[in-house]
Amino acid sequence: MSLMLPGLSVPDSKLAAEITEFVQDTECPLLFHHSCRVYHFGALAGQHRGLRCDAELLYAGAMFHDVGLVPQYSSPDERFEVDGANAARDFLLARGIAPADIDLVWTAIALHTTPGIPKHMHPVVALVTAGVEMDVLGLTYPDYTDAERDAIVKAHPRTAHFKEDIIQAFYDGIKHKPDTTFGNVKADVLADKDPHFHRGNFCSVIRGSAWPS
Repeated sequence: MSLMLPGLSVPDSKLAAEITEFVQDTECPLLFHHSCRVYHFGALAGQHRGLRCDAELLYAGAMFHDVGLVPQYSSPDERFEVDGANAARDFLLARGIAPADIDLVWTAIALHTTPGIPKHMHPVVALVTAGVEMDVLGLTYPDYTDAERDAIVKAHPRTAHFKEDIIQAFYDGIKHKPDTTFGNVKADVLADKDPHFHRGNFCSVIRGSAWPS
């Protein structure tokens, strides 16, 4: 889909078309359109920052980054980021994508909720997180023009209450495995939604270890 902005079209390839079909069939509209916006905001961030990468790999990372929230791809004991990364890996392996490229996509998805690290890594990794941070957190909102934001949201609308809707979607996708949020921003989601949730504490783990001192 062309958004009438330079460089903002989804890659015109068989792989990209298959990714779109898979994610649209797998995710609810809220997550699908969010993932599409993550790609476009990430691609624009690449233009703004002078970062270049393979658009297909960026598209794969952006579109699969929340697949781990979907029940059929959610494991009982892995972080949802790892579940999404594994789903992308299996999808790309089945289509003969090079292992090094798959590793990039896997890493981009696995690290997209780890602040401060992805921006120092390969552009595919950096830009998936850049797209997430813009669409969910608005951290770089002023870095985009009104025309850029409006074009992306027109093509892939945010729901009327997107902020609350996405928090609820995160909670629904991880509430069955709260321990996997230890040391991660998703612990904030559980704390917000579940009054009985108790965060893991890094210092308590150190003090309670088997070491005598």
